[in-house]
Amino acid sequence: MNKLEIFKKKLIYRSNYRGSKEMDLLLSKFVEKHINNFNENELSELDKFLDFEDEVILNYYQRDIVKNNIDKNKISKIFKNFFV
Repeated sequence: MNKLEIFKKKLIYRSNYRGSKEMDLLLSKFVEKHINNFNENELSELDKFLDFEDEVILNYYQRDIVKNNIDKNKISKIFKNFFV
């Protein structure tokens, strides 16, 4: 298994185990759908996106509340338009 595949597996794991069931489901479905289409730069952005706290991600997704510059992350724009 190469480094990129290992990195993808780590990102999948991080998206599945967030702490809240709602975010586990939302982020895991998003990552599952997009991870194989992302290039290395986008995977790096996804890694940074997953560093945001659940509350910050959820508020951005549901209420357009921008904290911690989440709107500057390329993946956040894709996530904002994602529907399960």
